[in-house]
Amino acid sequence: MKKRALFLITLWLSLNAIPVDATDLQQEEINKKNVVAFYEKAINEKDFEAASKYMGPHYIQHNPMAADGPEGLKHFLAFLRDKAPQSHSEIKRVFADGDFVILHVHAVPEPGARGRAIVDIFRLEKGKIVEHWDVIQDIPEKRANANGMF
Repeated sequence: MKKRALFLITLWLSLNAIPVDATDLQQEEINKKNVVAFYEKAINEKDFEAASKYMGPHYIQHNPMAADGPEGLKHFLAFLRDKAPQSHSEIKRVFADGDFVILHVHAVPEPGARGRAIVDIFRLEKGKIVEHWDVIQDIPEKRANANGMF
């Protein structure tokens, strides 16, 4: 009886498994590369024209402090060039899940600053960025643990 139950469970699991198509994995890798390239061009080089090549026909912004659309990003990059020309963001981790790419980033506004820990979430359509969310946390001077934020 135990063998039959185990067989039936195994059969049920195999029949109900979600297949992963190799092309889905390839698209996730393409999405990750596109987002990383976009981030480098936009945030580190502050080059809207180069970054815009990775954007889709629309750009939905969920950060309440940033304007919607490509023009919102263009204005933000102009702000960075003017107010934080030495800012740099180091991508620590990149994750992909279907059409979503998540970056874990250490953003430093100027050399020597502690900076911020950021999680950026991008949604892509056909390999192009069309939507953005972020969560931002200042890196404190003193920590309650020794684990670090990255």
